[in-house]
Amino acid sequence: LVSVESRANPKARSRKGAMGLTQLMPATAKRYGVSNAYDPRQNLNGGARYLRDLLTLFREDVHLALAAFNAGENAVIRNGNRIPPYEETQRYVPAVLEQMAIFRRQAAPNS
Repeated sequence: LVSVESRANPKARSRKGAMGLTQLMPATAKRYGVSNAYDPRQNLNGGARYLRDLLTLFREDVHLALAAFNAGENAVIRNGNRIPPYEETQRYVPAVLEQMAIFRRQAAPNS
């Protein structure tokens, strides 16, 4: 998620105002007690807690949780608990899943 969101740049800021490694929006940062979204520890903690809550909300559906992380949980709910038809979100979910697969392959013990 971090590699897709910010390319691992803790000082990243989007045009829409998302900040830090996990690109937290100001309201989300505040919701999760992140006082400095550019502090990697705070940002990762807040982003991880947000993702955990999204996974719970969407019954462990990683695709929907990632879509909600990108577009907002209300966008997913408004679209009938489906990935919203936003071009950015449609690209985002598979990009994060691909990064997850790459990291899993790299972490797998050599057989």
